[in-house]
Amino acid sequence: MSAAATVTTPWRGVSRTVWVLVVARAVNRIGAFTLPFLGVVLAVEFGASLAETGVILAVFGAATIPSRLLGGQLADRLGRRLTIVLGLTGCAVAQLWIALSHALWSAVPATILLGLAFEIYEPPSQAMIADVTEPADRPAAYGLYSAALAAAGVLAGLLAAAISHWDLRWLFVADAVTCLSCAVLVALALPADVRRERPAEPVTTGSVWRDRRLLLLLAGGTMFATIYMQLIIGLPLTLLEQGLPKSGTGIILAISAVTLIAAQRLLRVQHLDDFRAIAIGYVLVAAGLVVTAFAHNLVLFVGASIFWSLGDLFLLTRYLTQASGLAPDEARGRYLAVFGLSWGIATTIAPLTVTQLLKTTGPTGLWLTTAAAAAVLALLQPWFRKRLAPA
Repeated sequence: MSAAATVTTPWRGVSRTVWVLVVARAVNRIGAFTLPFLGVVLAVEFGASLAETGVILAVFGAATIPSRLLGGQLADRLGRRLTIVLGLTGCAVAQLWIALSHALWSAVPATILLGLAFEIYEPPSQAMIADVTEPADRPAAYGLYSAALAAAGVLAGLLAAAISHWDLRWLFVADAVTCLSCAVLVALALPADVRRERPAEPVTTGSVWRDRRLLLLLAGGTMFATIYMQLIIGLPLTLLEQGLPKSGTGIILAISAVTLIAAQRLLRVQHLDDFRAIAIGYVLVAAGLVVTAFAHNLVLFVGASIFWSLGDLFLLTRYLTQASGLAPDEARGRYLAVFGLSWGIATTIAPLTVTQLLKTTGPTGLWLTTAAAAAVLALLQPWFRKRLAPA
């Protein structure tokens, strides 16, 4: 596991393959604004109660856990490119099903199918970046990946704000179209999958799960992902509670994306090691969550998003750098899949914690509790440093 690479310019050493993958995922990201609105769609379009919405979103999150594991297995066995195409196509089918649904009984299985396909493409995408990038350049490569997704997120947020004035199911149609576009671009522009030679002593799925450092990193990543998913799921519901327009979520997401892009270009954080960068990130996220807890108008919510977006800059890329650094080359897809379970677990937990805390403590209690968790994680980084050090 390496500390942050010292580079003089952003994204030096990034290969053409990474650029193609980044462009493809950016195309997909333009339409990938459905998840923050999924709870609102279930409640507004299909008449689900707050409790039913929380349970359905939790089931969706649980479905992403086998999805991520399947993506890792397929990435190491079938190849990165084919796995990405399969995952994106599955997402498109599920999203079109949701869009065509006219009752909750139809939308629920479509949501579960979306969960089962939702994470398949992530392990091969992340593994492919690590495959073609030197360890010292991986923070910059993952930073480019995040910046491109954020850039596409600007347009995504604006599109979401515009489309949300109509039937919200059109969001899923738009996302399905961009998923299919991304799949075509990946199939045509990325190099063909190379058949990998099996090592003399193959890394089994069991041995991946026996790596204690990976499991500890999974625990830390799950706590971060839960905070992140609480923002994604809880922000639209909080705006709804405050009586603010549904389009406000799209505006906030667009401002968040602009912040992340500008920070990528203006801030030089590569000289920080992973653990110090993560600690700073959690402090910024906690600050943004405190502002969110007391926000009652769109301006304050936008101000809060700037803080937690800056925190994401420090957090997203460093966790991926740490996970890819632990993995042997022949098992990178499976290592990243196991680490990526943090998102499936978080997507299962967050809907329940968000809806329950909103119900019992209101928006203030929800976001102050989440801010406290972020502050604790910042303080725990020296402890993580000692236990994640190479043996």
